[in-house]
Amino acid sequence: MNPSLTARISLLFAIGAALVLLLLGWVVARAVDAHFVEMDRHELDGKLALVRNLLARAQQREALAALPRQLDDALVGHHHLAVALIAPDGATHFASDGGRVPRALLTASPGGAARVWHWHEGDRHWRGLAADAASGVPGLAPHRVVLALDITHHERFMAEFRHALAWSVALAMLFTAALGWAATRAGLQPLRRITALAENLSASHLHQRLPEAPLPAEIRALAAAFNTMLARLEDSFRRLSEFSADLAHELRTPLSNLMTQTQVALTRARTLEEYRELLGSNLEEYERLARMTGDMLFLAQADNRLLEPRREPVALAAEVDKLFEFYDALAADRGVHLVRQGSADAMADRGMVRRALSNLLSNALRHCPADGTVVVALSRAAGTTRVEVANPGEIAAELLPRLFERFHTGDPARRISGEGAGLGLAIARSIARMHGGDLVARNERGQAVFTLTLP
Repeated sequence: MNPSLTARISLLFAIGAALVLLLLGWVVARAVDAHFVEMDRHELDGKLALVRNLLARAQQREALAALPRQLDDALVGHHHLAVALIAPDGATHFASDGGRVPRALLTASPGGAARVWHWHEGDRHWRGLAADAASGVPGLAPHRVVLALDITHHERFMAEFRHALAWSVALAMLFTAALGWAATRAGLQPLRRITALAENLSASHLHQRLPEAPLPAEIRALAAAFNTMLARLEDSFRRLSEFSADLAHELRTPLSNLMTQTQVALTRARTLEEYRELLGSNLEEYERLARMTGDMLFLAQADNRLLEPRREPVALAAEVDKLFEFYDALAADRGVHLVRQGSADAMADRGMVRRALSNLLSNALRHCPADGTVVVALSRAAGTTRVEVANPGEIAAELLPRLFERFHTGDPARRISGEGAGLGLAIARSIARMHGGDLVARNERGQAVFTLTLP
C-alpha cells in the first residue's frame, strides 16, 4: 500500500528535523564534553603547579619531611582529587584519599608535556596525569607527581544529557510529523479541490473552473492546465454533440427519401419503367450515403492517425490543370472562369493532395457568383509550398471560426438542396495537417481566400 503524499511529506519532514536535531545534539555534546575536559585539565594543571611550588621551596631534606602535612593542608576540601608524590627511590612520599591511581600512571614516563589519562573503576570515572617535579634540595632527583580527578559527576551529567536528547529528538520528531502533516494538508487543499472537481466531472459540469488567483505558484500552473483541459473537453463535447445532431440530420434525409419512395412504390403495382426510375432515384441516395460514410471514415482515420501519407514528388500545376478539365463543364454552366497562376512541386501523397484541391475548388465554384473568377495561385518559399484558392465574395465574420467544422455548410439552404454535407473543408484541412501543413481561410480585398500549405 502506497502512503499518501501528505504522509510522505510529513515523514520526510520529521526525518529531516530529527537528523538536524541529532546533528545539533552531537555538536553540543562534543562541545560540552570538550569543555569538561578543558576544565579538568585546568584544575589538574593548577594542582600540579601547587605541588611543584611546594617542592621547589623545600631546600633541605627536613623540609621534604614536612611536605605531606603541607599537601594535606593545601588539599582540604578537594575530596574529588587524589594526589600521590613518589620519591626518586620509588617510595610513596605522599598519597591522599580519593581513589586508587592506576599502576600504568605511576610508571608512565611524562616525556615532555604531561599526558591526560582517562579510566574508570566500577561506577566511578577518573581523569589524571603524571609529571616530574624537582625539589629545592641540591643533587636530589625529581619526584613523580600523580594527580587523579574524579569526574563521575561529569559522566553522569553527559549520560543524562544524551538521554534527554534522545527523548527530545523522539518527541520533536513526532511533533514535527504532526506539524508537517497539518501544514502539508493545508498546502494540498487546492489538490483536493481539483480531485473533488474531477470526481464530480460529467457532461453537465464541464463549465466548472478552478479559481487560479488564490492558489500558490506551484499549483497555479496545474490549475491552469486543468482548466485548459476542461475547456478543451467542453469544446470537444459541444462539437461532438453538434456533430451527432448534424450526422443524424444528414442521414435522415436520404433515409427518409428512400423509405418514402419505397413506400409509395409499394402502394400499387408499377410498370417496369417506373421501377427503373425508382431504383435510379434510390441509387442516387445510396451514392450520397456512401460518399458521406467514406468521408466520415476518412476523417475518423485521420483523427486517430491511422492514415500515413505516401510521399512522392507531385507537380501541383499539372494536378490543378486536370481538376480544371474535370470542373470545366460545371464552371461553364455557372459562368465561372478558372485561372491558375504560377507552379510548384511538393513531396506529398498524390491522391490525398488531389482530393484536398478538388474539395477547395468545388467549394470555390459553389460560392463564386456568375461571371466571377476562381484563381488558384501556386508558390513556394522557404521550403513551404502554398496553394491559394480565391473566389469573389467574402465569408461572414461569424462563420470563419466554424468554417472547417464537420457538417458546417454556412447556408442551411445548401444543406436542404443537397449541394454538400459540409465535410469537404474538414477533409482538406485533415489532409494538410497529415502532411505537416495547414489550411486557413481569410477575407482579402473582397475575396474569400483559402491557403493550403505543404512542407
